[in-house]
Amino acid sequence: MSNAFSTLSLPAAMQDTLLALGYANMTAIQAASLPCILTGQDVTAQASTGSGKTVAFSIGLLCRLEPGSSSTQALVLCPTRELAEQVCGEIRKLAKFLDNIKVLPLYGGVPMAGQIASLQHGAQIVVGTPGRVLDHVRRGNLNLSKVNTLVLDEADRMLDMGFADDLDALVRSTPSSRQTLLFSATYPEGIERISRSLQKQPQRIQVETLHSQDKITQFFYEVSEDKRLHALRCLLTHFEPEATIVFCNTKAECQLVADDLQEKGFSALALHGDLEQRQRQEVLLQFAQRSLNVLVATDVAARGLDIKDVDAVINYHLASDADTHIHRIGRTGRAENKGLALTLCSPQEAPRAAMVEESQQQAITWADIERVRYNGRAIKEPAFRTICIDGGRKDKLRAGDILGALTKDGGIEGADVGQINLLDNQTYVAIKARSVKRCLAYLREGKIKGRRYRAKKL
Repeated sequence: MSNAFSTLSLPAAMQDTLLALGYANMTAIQAASLPCILTGQDVTAQASTGSGKTVAFSIGLLCRLEPGSSSTQALVLCPTRELAEQVCGEIRKLAKFLDNIKVLPLYGGVPMAGQIASLQHGAQIVVGTPGRVLDHVRRGNLNLSKVNTLVLDEADRMLDMGFADDLDALVRSTPSSRQTLLFSATYPEGIERISRSLQKQPQRIQVETLHSQDKITQFFYEVSEDKRLHALRCLLTHFEPEATIVFCNTKAECQLVADDLQEKGFSALALHGDLEQRQRQEVLLQFAQRSLNVLVATDVAARGLDIKDVDAVINYHLASDADTHIHRIGRTGRAENKGLALTLCSPQEAPRAAMVEESQQQAITWADIERVRYNGRAIKEPAFRTICIDGGRKDKLRAGDILGALTKDGGIEGADVGQINLLDNQTYVAIKARSVKRCLAYLREGKIKGRRYRAKKL
């Protein structure tokens, strides 16, 4: 049976948009969920980040829109600002076949005033975190009475983060006739409970979450608690991955590990909920732009992180459950790439390791940590550095403007300019290490589109 998007009853303009974006064939979660979504059924789907779930629910909600109305007709709730931004970007790309569709992100950590002004002009699709969206509803800035599609993305993490009461309040503000789509990487008891309370006869969909052994190589290492930090350093210098996510179970542990790695000369930063929004944003961008080699993260902070080329995942402690472990290691070995998943496990964690083995339906490969030696000379420097320019989309800047200025006027080789991420008020540019000084020197004196912008190296 064909899994091509062309087999679905979608508007011709939507089909054209999908082809233009390179989406010819559906992923497993799209093929399983879209027929139900397009017929208006409620869906509860278990699928991890990178599985294509955002495209699935985005197509569904776009097909139900009335473009002539400026009322909010679709609400997508996400646990973090980072995930909300990614979802917004994906919906905007897919919405190009419709005229005058506004997709508005609403999350905390930024002033309310700008969001209020945007809401006054109407937004057919709102994507946000539960706390900030509920704040706007209670202040009367946002009316959800016309919502026909409600999406809960990463619902398990929203429950973990204590958003249950906010979700209940928001759901009560939407019509009972709405379609409700619930996506979750894991399926704890809380998800079953929330599905029963929010959905009508939902279709339960679960795609295969096991990772094939030929794409992700897994090793478990038994370590005592006092040797864990040293074991982590050994793994990093032995395998020499260029982009590694180290998962920790707590915020305090996350910061401690990142601080230790920095002290030993590794290019490492922490990502956890105690960081301010701008700090989290800049840490993520540096990792995505390859100007940071090691990202030390908690599960909640890394949820929604969709970076394609992660060489290795290291579990500093074994995850609390098998589903989370499988979700973690799925960050590596994406698309056609090979991946490496390494787990440090104390004797006290052995019962959890047995649960992982049972869940994966394959034996764990145990390796000897004593055979993995620390080599300080093998510590890698990141290939790029990230430059922050104090101007963005609101200044009418485009990636081409910046690339042109740096290469044509600044004399920087095109190959030395990497990923360019444009935000509303800042732009982050990846520059090869050898060209950083020249780049900063040009930005101090030169102009982009006739204007001078401040810039700094992160």
